[in-house]
Amino acid sequence: MIIDSHTHTFPERIAAGTIETLSGNAHIKPALEATVGALASSMERAGIDLSINLPVATSARQVPKLNDSAAAINEAAAEAAGGPKVISFGCMHPDYEDWHEELSRAARMGLKGIKIHPPYQGVDIDDIRYLRIIDRAAQLGLTVITHAGLDVGLPGVDRCRPSMCRNVIEQIGEFPFILAHMGGWRCWEEVPEQLAGTGVYLDTSFSEGSLDAFPDGYWTGDGLLMLGEEEFLGLIRTFGADQILFGTDSPWADQKKCLDRVRALPLTEEEKEKILGGNAKKLLGV
Repeated sequence: MIIDSHTHTFPERIAAGTIETLSGNAHIKPALEATVGALASSMERAGIDLSINLPVATSARQVPKLNDSAAAINEAAAEAAGGPKVISFGCMHPDYEDWHEELSRAARMGLKGIKIHPPYQGVDIDDIRYLRIIDRAAQLGLTVITHAGLDVGLPGVDRCRPSMCRNVIEQIGEFPFILAHMGGWRCWEEVPEQLAGTGVYLDTSFSEGSLDAFPDGYWTGDGLLMLGEEEFLGLIRTFGADQILFGTDSPWADQKKCLDRVRALPLTEEEKEKILGGNAKKLLGV
């Protein structure tokens, strides 16, 4: 079973406008439209069985509506017969006042986890507002996935470095914690030092390979630097294949190209099976 643990979709009425704004901020091109239908078609082409949608609340008022939408996506997936499926995590914002009850509601609705995004939400991940949310999610058995490291669309914003994630673990203890972008986008040199020996999962999204940038000179100079294959493999070896989850960050990257790159790595078939779906299946009970 191939599972893409990191994708994003938006309702059809706002998908085009949202992606246009995000693309402009990051100066990169999406690989496909950011709708559930477009993602399902991409999955079929790539041979991916399940994708996990990760909604991001950029304001506190969005939280209940996004969680309701996540539950609706999951209900539709449960009723669908055959073919690739998309399920959704819920979300939380550090300034949402009724966070305690909303997390309980997310669990009652059957959501498997929540997505947080410190750069977009304007709060450091080791701030008390996040710590109390993460602690409650852990109590409820919800997986927490966070954007980790810098953000391509917010230059200079530094709210989720590996050292900050280490602070979270030290405060709360071990819990199902996924750090996107191999533990910290463009902070990769800190990831082994700060996080090796913990039980965190790293997802492979937006960290290896290349992306299409606009020809406007924004990325001229260093380019859109990602991990080289040896650096990428080094992180896999440091944490072990049991702690790595395949993710693409679709629509920003092509799912098939991402899948082909992982399959081409000099890893054992057992290691590839764990990374490409076995770990996520076990973690999420899907």
